[in-house]
Amino acid sequence: MAKVLIVEDDGTIRTGIVRALTGRGHVVAAAATAMDGLKLAVAEAPDVVLLDLGLPDLDGREVLRMLRAVSDVPIIVVTARRTEGEMVRALDAGADDYVVKPYGAEQIDARIRAVLRRGAKTEQPDPTIDVDGVRIDPRGRTATLDGVPLDLTPREFDLLRYLATRPGEVVSKRELLTEVWQVPYTAADKTVDVHLSWLRRKLGETAQEPRRLHTVRRVGVKFGLVP
Repeated sequence: MAKVLIVEDDGTIRTGIVRALTGRGHVVAAAATAMDGLKLAVAEAPDVVLLDLGLPDLDGREVLRMLRAVSDVPIIVVTARRTEGEMVRALDAGADDYVVKPYGAEQIDARIRAVLRRGAKTEQPDPTIDVDGVRIDPRGRTATLDGVPLDLTPREFDLLRYLATRPGEVVSKRELLTEVWQVPYTAADKTVDVHLSWLRRKLGETAQEPRRLHTVRRVGVKFGLVP
């Protein structure tokens, strides 16, 4: 059970998801505007926030930035905006996940469980990983490339760590979404593609000229220098 804050201006959607999540045992607070949502976020201290982007008084991305400035609460963007650019901007602003409307109650409940699991992980860190000039310290959650620190987001770090523990192995997007994001795979989900693009940029390469992150078409991605 989690304390969930829903910030959604569509009354029908808001009522439906409140009812569905309450029926699954969650404690739910809801707001129809950005300002009311921000007030509830401070007053209720939710475990997770479901945030619509198309709010009447303030753009959802601005709300996202304001929340991120004061809290590390997991934020799942739920929106009708389905372009990759919108997803990138929301994730860049601090969203933990991005779900496109329409969505089912089971899907959103699974996403909530996933972000909460990620925040609650207490597993023992793996030993330091050294692969082709990339050094990863799981305990300190730091990574370097040829001795130069990499400025990675938490999700980019987790993605790099997962791939680096499987050098030379082709890892499918399904596996990455399931193991790194811990959410069910859907073919339309571009989350993995977006984060791989960001990670490539920080490793100083592109999809057209890869060095360590190699796309295997229709299969997945492989980490490591090619001899």
